[in-house]
Amino acid sequence: MLEVQRLTTVFDVAGRVLRAVDDVSFEVRKGETLGLVGESGSGKSLTAYSILRLVQPPGRISSGRVLFEGRDLLALPEREMRKVRGAGIALIFQEPMTALNPVFTVGDQIAEAMLVHGLATRAGAKRRAVELLDAVRVAEPDRRVRDYPHQLSGGMRQRVLIAMALACRPSLVIADEPTTALDVTIQAQILDLLREMREAFDLSMLLISHDLGIIAGSADRIAVMYAGRLVEQGPVRDVFRSPAHPYTKALLASIPGGATGRRLKAIEGSVPPLTELPRGCAFAPRCPDALPQCQREPPMSTGIGPGHEVRCYLHDRQE
Repeated sequence: MLEVQRLTTVFDVAGRVLRAVDDVSFEVRKGETLGLVGESGSGKSLTAYSILRLVQPPGRISSGRVLFEGRDLLALPEREMRKVRGAGIALIFQEPMTALNPVFTVGDQIAEAMLVHGLATRAGAKRRAVELLDAVRVAEPDRRVRDYPHQLSGGMRQRVLIAMALACRPSLVIADEPTTALDVTIQAQILDLLREMREAFDLSMLLISHDLGIIAGSADRIAVMYAGRLVEQGPVRDVFRSPAHPYTKALLASIPGGATGRRLKAIEGSVPPLTELPRGCAFAPRCPDALPQCQREPPMSTGIGPGHEVRCYLHDRQE
């Protein structure tokens, strides 16, 4: 469905070229959910915007390929790319209050996607908006369709964004931290809804999150990102049972749930800013298992099991 090959997105700042997404490769297969996980600032959302060619200056995509259903999106004219956004690949933003236009009703905003792509008449689009609100479990959809965003709760607004994403029947949905601004009970409802929508509409999904619990319960495969690079990817069960990269191990160890009274395990240090990225492995300054070669150059990807890859010298057989 989607194959990202050596994608690199940079920012031109003060005469320097800063790599925010660095040589990233992964694929999303038909009908599956790939979880993209990492700390805030690791480049997850920028990867999604790069796939849809929504990176704003001074950012730019410097190299790589993004193959969607066999076509390289980075080589398409902008006119053709507009046909892909929404109709082929839909994006669910992480903050519904800023993603929705406050001066239009939610029904008009859902209908607009269908009208822009020529998939319905104005009357047909409004009827479809009511059907979509009903599908995402918004109570009294025929009344709510006339509401403005400020009249809805956070969970309701997120359901509206999901309805907008499904309006044109895309084959791939990118969900960018879809539960970040919601309380725990509403989070569970939204995640259940996404799972149901994936099955009902036969969707493939790229689920972006910093919450490993969400990824464990919703994704088929996982890709772990740190400082713009993918450090490990593989089937969720394999990565959670046998994490190979020290960063993945540290993330899993920091999840609360140990014995009462024990201190939480934190990862020492912080993610380096783009202006101060190390020459070698970006995680080396925080890594308890760092080797001398980790400081010199970033490791290559190494296969350690079926579909399980890691970028770490601890698993590099040649080293």
